[in-house]
Amino acid sequence: MALAFLRSDVVNLAAYQPHPGTPDEVAAVTLDPLDTNECPYDLPTPLKEKLAWAVQHTIAANRYPDGGHADLKASIAAYVAEAAPGIAAQHLSVGNGSDELIRSLLIATCVGGEGAVLVANPTFSMYAILARTLGIPVVTVGRDEESFAVDLEAAQQAIDQPAGPPIRLVFMVHPNSPTGNALTKAELAWLRQLPQDILVVVDEAYFEFSQHTTVSDVLQRPNWVVLRTFSKAFRLAAFRVGYAVAHPALTEALEKVRLPYNLPSITQTAAALALAHRQELLSIIPEIQAQRDWLSTALSTQTLLQPWPSTANFIYARPSLPQRSMGEELADWFHQLKAQGTLIRHAGGGLRITIGSPAENQRTLRHIAQV
Repeated sequence: MALAFLRSDVVNLAAYQPHPGTPDEVAAVTLDPLDTNECPYDLPTPLKEKLAWAVQHTIAANRYPDGGHADLKASIAAYVAEAAPGIAAQHLSVGNGSDELIRSLLIATCVGGEGAVLVANPTFSMYAILARTLGIPVVTVGRDEESFAVDLEAAQQAIDQPAGPPIRLVFMVHPNSPTGNALTKAELAWLRQLPQDILVVVDEAYFEFSQHTTVSDVLQRPNWVVLRTFSKAFRLAAFRVGYAVAHPALTEALEKVRLPYNLPSITQTAAALALAHRQELLSIIPEIQAQRDWLSTALSTQTLLQPWPSTANFIYARPSLPQRSMGEELADWFHQLKAQGTLIRHAGGGLRITIGSPAENQRTLRHIAQV
């Protein structure tokens, strides 16, 4: 049924698909969910018990949460300041996952014909999806087929000679998803030379795995913002907590456009608890890094997949096949793997495989070899 009151571009927009396939297909087998780059390990039982105690004794269900996130911002600032001394609570805005912060940044910069956004594909799809839901033009440039480095010449041309509204916001992921590569020195130099009327957003969702960060740039550049999340290394994907680190004038603007009481009390409590126990939670990272390297080596020697070097908690790979047959083969491999119980992401002309537990990674390798 067509609804005449809907915007035509929204009607034609493809929604983000968290788990491809129908519920029947997913329910047919027990799946290893290796498609969303989560940590394979749940919160330890003692921390879950502490969280349950907080719900029972400190959270009043009939009262709104702390709308200013004061305590949580202080805890996050102390954590971020370990890598960038000088970061304080006024440099922070907290969101319902990074997605809300991305949307707030778009609203604050580009809505109403004020500007367009620039992305380098393949990359995280929500930048373009959220921009288009707001009626914001999206300009895309490519990446090198071998290194996945951004085509900086095309990016600069898009800024110097815009075909429509001027570029007001540039999104980069560090390391990139789905390809796993960190920003190069040349890419960082290009971003740092952009004029201050262009907002540079560096998404560091996988910082804890890569240890690559640009957060110190926030203290030197008012047009620089770093996004991070609790959904990956901190094991809080179910609670949806993200944060932006930026100049206080920008975080003040983000506070104006976000929804009030956007973070439930239990979510704030969970994030603060995770930060308080970060040494325990992040101690698993060396295992995940080692498993990533093991799986990458095993894939390159035992299958027809070519994996690329990754600094994140996932591997990106493409089959060693002629370009003309790659699309059909990938779709077929994806469905065969899902039928066997391994759910991965088919994106950017390749397969993105989240690093799971050792047992999950062994099954992944076995299923791929069978396919």
